[in-house]
Amino acid sequence: MSDLRELYQEVIIDHGRHPRNFGELSGASHRKEGFNPLCGDKVTIYIIEKDGVIQDARFEGSGCAISMASASLMTETLKGKSLADAEVLFSAFHQLVTENKPSEILGKLTVLAGVSEFPARVKCATLAWHTLKAALNNDSSLISTEK
Repeated sequence: MSDLRELYQEVIIDHGRHPRNFGELSGASHRKEGFNPLCGDKVTIYIIEKDGVIQDARFEGSGCAISMASASLMTETLKGKSLADAEVLFSAFHQLVTENKPSEILGKLTVLAGVSEFPARVKCATLAWHTLKAALNNDSSLISTEK
């Protein structure tokens, strides 16, 4: 089990240092900013959605390795998914990091399962996801982990 944990840590560090899909997305149909005031994590999610399918997903921001890795893995996973699939992924991911309940649908996102052992880091892992949900729902309220 420790070998698997080490592999998961390596994936998180890699995505944290070299995030995929990082940068502004021109022509985004959905855009939202999120902020974690406790640790200073900031993220802006950009989505191009057409006919209920996420065509492209990118993000910008700064934060800890968990926050950046979560956003990076999320954007990789979302491409080609329907809005309904994104909602299911949101719920499954939230259960993973809050209750350590893995789901097959999460694929690579399972590397963040260990976050559930550190309640203070759950907000780091879920910031991008809450921001995504608000973006897709055209929620105009401030997205903060401290509501």
